Amino acid sequence: MPTYRDEAVVLRTHKLGEADRIITLLSRSHGKIRAVAKGVRRTSSKFGARLEPFTHVDLQLATGRTLDVITQAVTLHPYAEPLGQDYELYTTGQVMIETADRLVTEEGQPSLRQYQLLLGGLQALTAGTSDGVRPPAMVMDSYLLRAVATAGYAPNLSECARCGEPGPHDAFSPVSGGLVCRSCRPPGSTFADLAQVAYLAALLSGDWVATREVEQSTIRRGSGLVAAFVNWQLERGLRSLRYLDRTPAAG
Repeated sequence: MPTYRDEAVVLRTHKLGEADRIITLLSRSHGKIRAVAKGVRRTSSKFGARLEPFTHVDLQLATGRTLDVITQAVTLHPYAEPLGQDYELYTTGQVMIETADRLVTEEGQPSLRQYQLLLGGLQALTAGTSDGVRPPAMVMDSYLLRAVATAGYAPNLSECARCGEPGPHDAFSPVSGGLVCRSCRPPGSTFADLAQVAYLAALLSGDWVATREVEQSTIRRGSGLVAAFVNWQLERGLRSLRYLDRTPAAG
């Protein structure tokens, strides 16, 4: 069988038979891949721990008739280790890999930007950013906004999403696609002040410097807007979001 190599992030796994697993990955060059890891559930397996969700791996795969077969796996970044030791980090990471899995639907189609965003998000989640560690919610929300924007669903944060009237506007409607003016505001719209809008814009552009002095209340409210927007765009809500701890930080 012909073989190929690629780098990928493990998204999820499923049992297959008595000793195998089906591994779903988001790769650099081949987009989403579903491949069989034979014998990976045996204690003698050489690369079982290397194919856990969140792990960044270098793979060799053999092309199969229905599913490709993983023949080699080398860990590049063991993100599963730090995430598995902290409930907040783990549940936040789960939201990110579920989102990647949902946004990249076609197997074998290149999705380099989605791969880069997920890898960068996991790196920031486990090791902070170049100018300091960010709260997990901030990292997750930035990833979510940029990932859905890359998929073609960027929220409108500068003008009315319905009529195009220039802002600022103080209402946010996930159904409409972002900010809406008073004339277009549908039922169920949420109030969004200037601080929230500026914060979401910074997350969308990846401007970490602009988020340095953001208050916890703004982060918390902004996270609610992001969750509502992403859930609407994906049509089916993200199951992993329900496990996030939304308790406000003390002080």
